[in-house]
Formats: sequence, C-alpha cells, structure tokens
Amino acid sequence: MLLKTRKDACDQPGLMPVDEAISRICTAIRPVATEVKPLSQALGCVLAEPIVSQINVPGMDNSAMDGYALNIKDLKKSPLTISQRIPAGQQPEPLQPGTCARIFTGAPLPDGADTIVMQEKVKVDGDKVSFHTHIDAPHQGDFVRKAGQDIQQGRVLLNTGSRLDAVALGLIASIGQAEVVVHQKPKVALLSTGDELVEPGAPLQAGQIFNSNRYMLLSLLANLGCEVIDSGIIPDDREATVKALQKAACQADLVISSGGVSVGEEDHVKPAIEQQGTLNLWRMAMKPGKPLAFGQIKTAEGETPFIGLPGNPVSSLLTCLVVVRPALGVLQGRGEVPAPVYRYAEAEFNIDAGERREYLRVRRVRLRPGDLPSQPMRIELAPSQNSGVLTSCQWADALAIVEPGQKVREGDWVKYLPMDYLMLAP
Repeated sequence: MLLKTRKDACDQPGLMPVDEAISRICTAIRPVATEVKPLSQALGCVLAEPIVSQINVPGMDNSAMDGYALNIKDLKKSPLTISQRIPAGQQPEPLQPGTCARIFTGAPLPDGADTIVMQEKVKVDGDKVSFHTHIDAPHQGDFVRKAGQDIQQGRVLLNTGSRLDAVALGLIASIGQAEVVVHQKPKVALLSTGDELVEPGAPLQAGQIFNSNRYMLLSLLANLGCEVIDSGIIPDDREATVKALQKAACQADLVISSGGVSVGEEDHVKPAIEQQGTLNLWRMAMKPGKPLAFGQIKTAEGETPFIGLPGNPVSSLLTCLVVVRPALGVLQGRGEVPAPVYRYAEAEFNIDAGERREYLRVRRVRLRPGDLPSQPMRIELAPSQNSGVLTSCQWADALAIVEPGQKVREGDWVKYLPMDYLMLAP
C-alpha cells in the first residue's frame, strides 16, 4: 500500500526530500514473477531462492600439486618405491605401506597417504624416489586439499536477492546445480513526450530538437538489467497521452516517461495519470530533477507503477540514476536496496546550496607533479551545471552531493558517487 494519498502527497506546497521519495517508490513496488533458468542464461539475474550446497567441495581429499603422495612417517625410509600412478579423475588403490604414489593435481589422495611432496623437491631414479629431508623438509598435510575445504555440505552459498555474476555462476556450477530459480527480467516501457521531438536522422524544423533522452534512457535501462519496451514519442495531446500510458501499462512491469510532468499547458502526463490511476509523488527536492512523478496506472489486470522523469536531458539522466535505479533493484527482486556507499574528496570549488539537494557534475582530479602519494582525492566542478547541457555528464566521472543549505568552500570534504558505479545494476 502506498504511504500517502494523491492529495496529501501531490498537492502539498513543499518539495519531498530525495531519500523519502526513493523510500516511497521502493516501498510501493513489488518484485516481478520468478522463473527457472539454466546457468548458461542466468548471468545478471537475481535469485528468488537461496543456493544451498548439497555436497562438499572438493568431494574428497586431493592433491594441490603434481608430485608424490606418501605417509609422512615413511620419509625416514627414503628412497621410496613408486607403487602406483594416480591421474586426476581416477580412484586410487590404498597406498602400500613404505611406498609413495605418483600423483597429479586434482587427483584423489589414496588411503594411507597424508602428504604431497611437489615433484620439484624430489630425485627420481627408475621406480625409486629420494626425498630431501635435510632442507625444506615436507610437513604432514602439505599440498593436500581436504574434502569440504572450499564448500561444506549444507552451506548457504548465495542468499535470495543475490545478483548472479561470473563468480556466482561458477560457485553454483561447482556444486553440480544446473538451474536456478530467478526473478524474470522486468519489462520497462519507455515513452518520450513532446511535439518538439524529432528522431535522429530526420530533418530538423524550426523549434524542434532531436530526441536524445530516448536513446540515453533506452541504453541506461537495458544496462540496469531491464527488458525495455520502446513506446516511442507521445504528441502533446491529452487523449493520445492517456492511450499511450494505458497501452504501456498493459505491456510492462513499470512505465517510465520522459518529459511532460511539469505544470505547463502542454504537459499532459500528470493529469493523464490522475485520470486513469493515482499520483502519489510529484515534485522532489532534487537539483536538477524537481518535476519527478510517481504513481499507479490502473489496468484490467491491476495496477502498473509509473515514474515520470523530467524532460531536460541532465535532469532525466540524474533522476534515473538516483531514483529509478534503486526502484529497479526492488522490481528485480533484490529486496531492500542498501543506501549508496559515498566516497569523499576535497572540493576545488565554492557553492551555497539552496532548498534542494544538489547533484553536481564533477571530475576527480588525479595527482599532479609535486603532489605527495598521500594527497587526498580532489574533485572539480563541470564548467556548466545547466540541466540542458548533456556534455557536462560526458565530461564528469562523478556526482558530488550537497545537502540543502550546505555551504561548500574550496578544501572542504564533499561526498560523491562515481558515475560508473551508478551505471551498474543495483
């Protein structure tokens, strides 16, 4: 259930704090359904069930080296006769007392042996092996990988909500599990709004702009682990907006629009959502990114969550990274997405924040000639912080966060988030 009604959440004169807005959106969103996938198709998916090992890994004591298996008590009898040869993948015979066995990496340790001596530390003469006990003497248990050394039977390897990367898939394969129960990749419908928008490649008429947001957000949402439904451009018309939003809501798990959520006469998204659903958040204390909307679109099947992003390209990008990204984590089954882990650097700028939390486009400054290795990381401000200057986002490699009313002076410590971190699925 949403935490506020449309009236008290959307008609209040104040701006909702960013963290509260994120919390409200994440609380209202529910994870998508689950499915079973083979490991070969599960990269990037989110677990819907924990992974519990049914076996020990390794399943038996085995050799960590190419060398010779023996009982440490027989070292004093050196040289020892080689009584068997044990390749990996073959079951050995018990070790004959007073002998050693030629053994290879990964091969099972024969009963009666407790130590491996690597082949570089011995001298072989026919079927006899001499062990150098006077220098670098072997110790009991050397180079023996014990059963369960890596994974013990019954151990929980991965919890529900874990995102499967290459290492996780390797772990699951190592316990012999071929399939996993994961959340489906969420379907996100993306709509652009505005009569002024023109697709790249088309002739540009007076008063028109190319639709950069469409391609920026399509790529970003796909990179964040979504199956994106490109719903195209909606003209500035109330009826067309209502129809497009309803169609998108019937197709997707989440609907995202770009533009049309402000208060102009041609901004139809907000009233279109109110006409066919509920609007639970509008106007956020974020700069850039104040005109952000969140609500539900009613369909024959229920309700589909909706997030309306501002139309200015920088505002659209930053609200997607700051607000939509954690919401997608919840939608994908990650559970409660943890708060960002901020980093800190010295500011090379001065700024007095207003009533909104500011997300400044900054670049981290590397060491300069004469700097000591202990010199703190510094961040410099992009030449323009205008919400329409998308080149500033290409120039920047981080976002510095300045709280409402905070005064930052050159040399002050400022928290920031790297852009490459924000571009990864939560």
